[in-house]
Amino acid sequence: MEISDTFQITLKVGTTTFPITIRRDEELYYRNAEKLINQKFSYYANHYPRQENETYLMMATLDIAVTLQKAEATGNLKPVMGILEELVTEVEGALK
Repeated sequence: MEISDTFQITLKVGTTTFPITIRRDEELYYRNAEKLINQKFSYYANHYPRQENETYLMMATLDIAVTLQKAEATGNLKPVMGILEELVTEVEGALK
């Protein structure tokens, strides 16, 4: 029996749950990204109540992007940025 290089997982980002097909060797990255986004989402939801969920997701995304830009300015994050761009493409595709 052959195991596929890809499989489907379900992510919950903010209040949205969606299936996404990923490579098996990247599952940990997706799970950690999910956790990070949800931590930021919760932070902004607690500090800025009565906003739309989309606002919390945008604030979390901006926070993470700024952190990555700072890290990129001080070191070489080109490989990480490539992975993140792929992740964003996958998530956007799943949300459409």
